[in-house]
Amino acid sequence: MVVVPFVVVMPQCRTDRHWMDPEMQAQALAALDASIKEFNGDRDRVYLTGISMGGYGTWDLAAKYPGKFAALIPICGGILGPERFPQLHVSLADDPKITDPYAETAHRIGKTPVWIFHGMEDDTVPAEESRKMARALEAASGNVRYTEYPGVSHNSWDRAYAEPGLVSWLLQQKLSR
Repeated sequence: MVVVPFVVVMPQCRTDRHWMDPEMQAQALAALDASIKEFNGDRDRVYLTGISMGGYGTWDLAAKYPGKFAALIPICGGILGPERFPQLHVSLADDPKITDPYAETAHRIGKTPVWIFHGMEDDTVPAEESRKMARALEAASGNVRYTEYPGVSHNSWDRAYAEPGLVSWLLQQKLSR
């Protein structure tokens, strides 16, 4: 048996909402704060991950709260939603002053370590969304890893969370205050 020194908080988004909704984000952050307090969590080792819509939420929260998370693991998420889900996008995309929401998200995330995962054959969220973010983070001199799984469609999270080295990579990440 592998013992992993984590307290995991997994809020679920209401079916009539999305993770970019400020009320949903406030509820998720409140659950996180309550768990940190109750279980004496280390605020310097708070990691953020999400799958699909939660991947979009990962990018959105990380851009809104730079320096809050020690590392990010967005899985099959993106910045702009696919054609059939135009409401699915990070909130920066709604700001008319921002011409490139990928670059702006990368700029706000800064040096926070990010490991992005996506299935190459994803027919729900195009893998190009993750590729664009990886390129934007690289252009901003960010700390980014990108893993794309050939032959995998939308459910890339099973492979991502089982990725050899992911847990040890996470445990190496810590905020320096």
